[in-house]
Amino acid sequence: MNLFALTRKLVDIESITGNETAVGEALADELQRLGYDVERMPVERHRFNVWATQPGEPKPALVLSTHMDVVPPFIASSETGDRIYGRGSCDAKGIIAAQIGAAEKLKSQGIHVGLLFLVGEERDSQGAQVANQQPRGSRFLINGEPTENKLALASKGTLRVEVVAKGKMAHSAYPDLGESAIEKLLDALERVRKLKLPVNPKAGPCTMNIGLIEGGRAPNVIPDHAIAHLLYRLVGPSEDLRRQITAAVSGKAEARFALEIPYMEMATVPGIATMIAAFTTDVPALTNWGKPVLIGPGSIHVAHTEGEYIDKKQLLDAVDLYATIAKHLLASQ
Repeated sequence: MNLFALTRKLVDIESITGNETAVGEALADELQRLGYDVERMPVERHRFNVWATQPGEPKPALVLSTHMDVVPPFIASSETGDRIYGRGSCDAKGIIAAQIGAAEKLKSQGIHVGLLFLVGEERDSQGAQVANQQPRGSRFLINGEPTENKLALASKGTLRVEVVAKGKMAHSAYPDLGESAIEKLLDALERVRKLKLPVNPKAGPCTMNIGLIEGGRAPNVIPDHAIAHLLYRLVGPSEDLRRQITAAVSGKAEARFALEIPYMEMATVPGIATMIAAFTTDVPALTNWGKPVLIGPGSIHVAHTEGEYIDKKQLLDAVDLYATIAKHLLASQ
């Protein structure tokens, strides 16, 4: 297989979350061409994960995995001498190509690993959740995300919070007849912003982003409803933080906890540089697939941007790194 050509081929197939079918079919075809047994693992309607193993090896001890979906908008591939550009080039279609390359390298040495490519990571890890209900007996999971080929000691979790305020509509000329939900929400958010967030000696500080605020009906109407969407990057258990948020907004608004993905600590391998992943991955939803390792080529700082790219050297290095890590883990059984 041609590592760079496969990366560009995958990038040029639009696979924004929810629309992964075409890229899944292309991957299934490529893996079958390379001699793998391929299963399309149903997720939802036309969507499916791709699970590939070597013939006669249906339960490999180690699995390489990443995701097929990307964030919008679609950006076709382009190439320079050093880089491949385009949506998903580093997050995570270049990683898919590197993992297939590593599996092929291991196969040439008589070592058989599984390949699991998932839908939905960029939204809710739906593909990973479905896969977790169908484990295949693996003891180790190497998950791919752009970490600049450094092993992640840990990955921060996610807590999504909706702060909802209710008021009473009235004509804006007579504010005393109404009750502004937006003013209540602003007061609640000011309290939330003053909370002291936890710090983990290994993973660093918990952070918070107010990502979206909605409310009101018109400039001349006292607003009866307002909502803010908050996202916390967790560095440990969330129970105490949840209590603090609930208490902070009490009397002004209601805190609704929409989603939590827990903080995770990962396995490491001697001799490989390490980092902390401040982002969330599929790993917390794949607990039944073995002890997790998180590493991949590319930088998270260019993922989700107009100029997303992956260095060709990092792609090539990732093939060797994945193979080295796989052999170390399998030897440690």
